Amino acid sequence: MTLPPTGLNTGSHDLPVSAALASYMATQWAATPLPADRRVPGHDRFPGRRARLSAAFPGERLVVPAGRLKVRCNDLDHRFRPHSAYVWLTGLTGEDQADHLLVLEPAGPDGHEPVLYLRPRSPRDGGEFYRDRRYGEFWVGARPDLAEAARLTGVRTEHLDDLGKLLTGPQPPTRVLAGTDPLVDEATGRPAGDHRDGELAAVLSELRLVKDQWEVGQLQLAVDHTVTGFEDVVRALPTALRHHRGERWIEGVFDLRARAEGNGTSYTTIAASGAHACVLHWIRNDGALDPGSLLLLDAGVETDTLYAADITRTLPLSGTFSPVQRQAYDLVLAAQSAGIAALRPGARFRDFHRAAMRVIAEGLADWGVLPVSAEEALAEDNGLHRRYTLCGSGHMLGLDYHDCAKARADRYLDGTLEEGMVLTVEPGLYLQPDDETLPAELRGLGIRIEDDLVITPDGAHLMSGALPREAAAVESWMADLLS
Repeated sequence: MTLPPTGLNTGSHDLPVSAALASYMATQWAATPLPADRRVPGHDRFPGRRARLSAAFPGERLVVPAGRLKVRCNDLDHRFRPHSAYVWLTGLTGEDQADHLLVLEPAGPDGHEPVLYLRPRSPRDGGEFYRDRRYGEFWVGARPDLAEAARLTGVRTEHLDDLGKLLTGPQPPTRVLAGTDPLVDEATGRPAGDHRDGELAAVLSELRLVKDQWEVGQLQLAVDHTVTGFEDVVRALPTALRHHRGERWIEGVFDLRARAEGNGTSYTTIAASGAHACVLHWIRNDGALDPGSLLLLDAGVETDTLYAADITRTLPLSGTFSPVQRQAYDLVLAAQSAGIAALRPGARFRDFHRAAMRVIAEGLADWGVLPVSAEEALAEDNGLHRRYTLCGSGHMLGLDYHDCAKARADRYLDGTLEEGMVLTVEPGLYLQPDDETLPAELRGLGIRIEDDLVITPDGAHLMSGALPREAAAVESWMADLLS
């Protein structure tokens, strides 16, 4: 089986091209090479990453696709982002990577040769560069040619159309990052749920669990830009409070910073005012802002190298927490502080969540909300406190904002923390507006405090420490920005 060859993707309303125009368009174009010294950022890191993957699967072909374009409407595609495993192995991050693949081809008993199968720059002696709406340079911008891509990455390159030759004839044992590119799955004959492909996905996640120094630097850059975006939001609050869709105003302000400083947002921004903050993934962001309520802002900048920040702050829109808001906020802050204190090399990954949940359960019991004691609620066969907090208290962070999600449980969720791991700590309270187990004054409060941390030799470093966490410090920070 082979992949379909590259072809023109013309719109139904395109004007016809005469023979004279086609001939004229094929001549008198200047060369536009990339600078000869350009390399992907972090260029020296990628051979070692590929070698670690190679060592895990000797003698097997490994296929890691970048992914395919997805239609948003009619002939308009969503903006493309390559699969994180492809990015981690190649350093190629651009929208021009759609449909590309990295193949690690067995090369003797002890290694692999990496080969990139790419769609090179649109040739100017044919119609693709100006007639192909999806891939033509006239429509979507230039791509490197094969030699330029090889210099950028240090990896041998082949034309994407030649992938079919590789898949013809006797084949070595092959693993594919399945589910990333359906045409590659079909061309390589992937059976649904093949355990070999699942192992490849797991190993690719597990190899990314510990970040190197360059990656931590990229994550810190993402955090720093995110902090600036939060400051932008606070400065924009007076205008947002006057707008009938203030949540969308907030979203737009943060997203502007994300696009200006990086590739964009790490995920769809959550700008949740009032009871909307009780919806864990509120992305409609279509509500007005009530100056007497709280704003839960969960947002992150993704760098141009595609590393993600993930930070949440819950802000009083009046500038000052009410007594009830402060009571709930302080409980979440105490839970987060307990979780952060549990971070250190050798600790179980779940320890920080358990530490945070103990504080939450004890607080809810003290308020008289729980129908059982905190100890009973925390028992594995109970969990009644989860009605008010529900989800986990953090996750790995990296190229994905929920990073390394395919890692096996014994390496991640049931594993231990190691120096260089980067993760979030984000307990919350989500006190639903229609929850009759709660006193009226608590209903409709949603609070989450989320920070990004890197595990150090003796604990954890708070990467997002430039944003205040304590209630009084939040109020002072907001007042300074609005003055």
